[in-house]
Amino acid sequence: MLSKVEVRNVQGGLLSLELTDISDGIVLRNIEGLDPVKATIVSSSFAQQDGTQYHSSRREERNITMELMLQPDYINTNVRDLRYRLYEYFMTKSEVKLRFFDSDGPTVDIVGRVESCEAPLFAKEPQMDISVLCSDPDFVDPTAVTISGNTTASTTETLLQYPGTVETGVNFTLNINRTLTEFTIYFRSPDGSLTSMDIAGSFVTGDVLKISTIPGAKGATLTRGGTTSSVLYAVSPQSNWFQLLQGDNHIRVYAEGAAIPYTLSYNTRYGGL
Repeated sequence: MLSKVEVRNVQGGLLSLELTDISDGIVLRNIEGLDPVKATIVSSSFAQQDGTQYHSSRREERNITMELMLQPDYINTNVRDLRYRLYEYFMTKSEVKLRFFDSDGPTVDIVGRVESCEAPLFAKEPQMDISVLCSDPDFVDPTAVTISGNTTASTTETLLQYPGTVETGVNFTLNINRTLTEFTIYFRSPDGSLTSMDIAGSFVTGDVLKISTIPGAKGATLTRGGTTSSVLYAVSPQSNWFQLLQGDNHIRVYAEGAAIPYTLSYNTRYGGL
């Protein structure tokens, strides 16, 4: 059950809205837009063939709306005070981070921009209606999950159990402790399909290779002697930039020779609350 919503503005200010607490004069009366967003399905039809042929799909942006009741004590605060306090967080076009606390589930974040903030001055019951548009529709667990492992020359896989309802990319870090010219990351998704990512280059002891498969932030960097540079060229163009899917995922980092330690981290993503 949703118990609290925190709002943080770009200046670092924090507004806490607890569903059962009206002591500060602001009551979170209703919130909508927490369900999975609508998906746009692209397909085409063919003559003399029933139905359509699926091509692709994507999820639209999320629109979160909140209804806040203003209940001042008229001793230390009045309606104007509460309204201006909320303007600090919900001024139109400003960016806000919303954090949702659920007594039965994980704490998650989502970032958006305020589309509208309406607080009628002459309403019988003072309130504020707020609309926030979130370009990234997913709720993200702010606590990253980190898994440690070692490269292997065998067929042994490492199990990654992913509880999120939306796929997520990973940050892979290889702490190179010997000369290495190539290695392969094999990924097996919950449906059993196998993909791979081939990396080739001249790596030496002390190098730190980082690969991100996060959509919008994909890349590969190498840190050597305190200097970081892109090595995207080291990743084969035929490689699959894998993402974790809900269920049991398996990963194997294959490299001949002695084991090299690596870490893999990700943030769990949810399509709805």
